[in-house]
Amino acid sequence: MSNPADKISQLKIDRSAPAPAGRSWLLPGAALAIVAVIVLGWMFFGTGSSAVLVETDIARKPPSAAAANSVLDASGYVVARREATVSSKVTGKVVEVFVEEGMRVEKDQVVARLDDTTQQAQLSLARAQAESSRAALHEIEAGLRNARLERDRLRDLAKRKLTSQASVDAADATYDQLAARLETGRENVKVAERNVELARDSLSNMTITAPFAGMVVSKNAQPGEMISPISAGGGFTRTGICTIIDTDSLEIEVDVNEAYIQRVTAGQSVSATLDAYSEWHIPAEVIAIIPTADRQKATVKVRIGFLERDERVLRDMGVKVAFLGTETEAGTPQEISGVVIAGEALRSDASGDFVWLVRNNIVEKRSVQVSGQRDRPQVLIVNGVNVGETIVRSSEAPLVEGRSIKTQ
Repeated sequence: MSNPADKISQLKIDRSAPAPAGRSWLLPGAALAIVAVIVLGWMFFGTGSSAVLVETDIARKPPSAAAANSVLDASGYVVARREATVSSKVTGKVVEVFVEEGMRVEKDQVVARLDDTTQQAQLSLARAQAESSRAALHEIEAGLRNARLERDRLRDLAKRKLTSQASVDAADATYDQLAARLETGRENVKVAERNVELARDSLSNMTITAPFAGMVVSKNAQPGEMISPISAGGGFTRTGICTIIDTDSLEIEVDVNEAYIQRVTAGQSVSATLDAYSEWHIPAEVIAIIPTADRQKATVKVRIGFLERDERVLRDMGVKVAFLGTETEAGTPQEISGVVIAGEALRSDASGDFVWLVRNNIVEKRSVQVSGQRDRPQVLIVNGVNVGETIVRSSEAPLVEGRSIKTQ
């Protein structure tokens, strides 16, 4: 029989036995996996979803080299050579206005209508008077025909000694009177017809039309207001319905100091730059030099015409002009190729010069070719960037390819 103490000793765990070799790698592997997840999470989430605040700039077209050959610079404004404040010939109350600012109108297009109740009544009265004059004329014509028959009958009787000469003379007088009244009646009909035309013209004056094709730049009257060409009613009476300009007549007016007017000649080439579009150089030429000077300002007014039309040119815009010399006029304009960017937007690394290009709020590294000095406020890029593209000027944190950004 076996000893019970031996059986109990067999149930004890031997603590000195070595652990299985197959599970010894689990703990270090788990630690490496956690580190890898942290690194990958920082790479993807730390650089992708957290947008970096940046300041951007737009690649611009470089100025024309012709500006360097200018003999005189001046500033002025865009004006319309053909401009009109549309008003009425008579005083009246505005009933309808059919135009708004910025609307294009054609010649003789209706822009407003005045109250024409009185003019309509006057036209109806003139037409009635004309009809009455015509009816009176018909009555005189009928009486004249009867007087002619009576006169001829009495003359025949007088030849046969059947009536007195006095009766014949009375018939002749009646006929002559009716003939004279006939001429008067015809003139009365002409006068009545002219009164109808006058009333019709007076009625047409209640409809105000555009004198030429152009654009409405201001609306000066509203329905219910009084309008008068002489403004006799004070502040409560308007003098015009709207102001129309012919956009094809836009030109530049500048005041040139009389000490430098000898540098300007009619037909001289001009490079114009609008204050609103400082990178856009518009070809122009001198139309005329106004032959009078301003005594107080000591300037002479010069008219400059655009050589090309563009809808961006608006009346009263500020403009700077450069009067070009003869060398620039004789030769072809020297255009500088490439784009201009801010100097701080240019970066360099081992591969060369580059910029950070922005597309859909994602930065993209773009290699560029620089012309001229790199340490200037404006840098000329001759290859790698196109006009109008957005580039990063500065950023609050380092950038990497594909990084999300947000602009200030």
